[in-house]
Amino acid sequence: MRYCLLAFAALSIVACSTQAEKSVKPDINKSFLDPNLDVDKFVKRFETESREVFAKRSAIARACDMKAGGAIADVGAGTGLFLDFFARDVTTTGRVYAVELAPKFVERLQKRSVARNQPQVEVVQCTERDVSLREASVDTVFTCDTYHHFEYPRATLASIHRALRPDGTFVIIDFERIPGKTREWLLDHVRCGKEQVILEVTGAGFELLEEVPLGFEENYFLRFRRQ
Repeated sequence: MRYCLLAFAALSIVACSTQAEKSVKPDINKSFLDPNLDVDKFVKRFETESREVFAKRSAIARACDMKAGGAIADVGAGTGLFLDFFARDVTTTGRVYAVELAPKFVERLQKRSVARNQPQVEVVQCTERDVSLREASVDTVFTCDTYHHFEYPRATLASIHRALRPDGTFVIIDFERIPGKTREWLLDHVRCGKEQVILEVTGAGFELLEEVPLGFEENYFLRFRRQ
């Protein structure tokens, strides 16, 4: 009984800490929450060969190493760039959670999965603090150019930790932030560099496994394991 009370107290402290967390970059998601968001504009922006992660989308998906029957959550699924690859890899025996904050993107993703006959794809509306997935429901959480949009990283990371199964993997692809090398727009838009991301994620109960070399110019690919 004593141990149960201690565990409950520890969970309560974590919950209070994440709820009290202040925004690390206010309004970073303001444009995505706009009820009049122009989805087609973002499709043209995100799904173009000039975007590094789009050009390398097949290699990125292969590096996630999903198997038939597996479960993956694409957090910040956006326009659905990686969903076809993940749906193919897990097959209809697996599950792909397309997790998205922007209501307009949620609508697009729902229509998209129906149009492409992908019953293994489930669209999830998340919040700014929680990925809104069931506890221990996925083998892998995948984020691409999304981590810098975590306005409340401690709370969001805690929800990702809960959603992952024991020894589950957490993939982060995001922009390098190197003064003097990184484009000025990215320096302003992206709040922290790779080293800070690693500190935040390992501090949230994850172990860094590797940085995957995919020949990126502006991005990096980190793989973590849930501890």
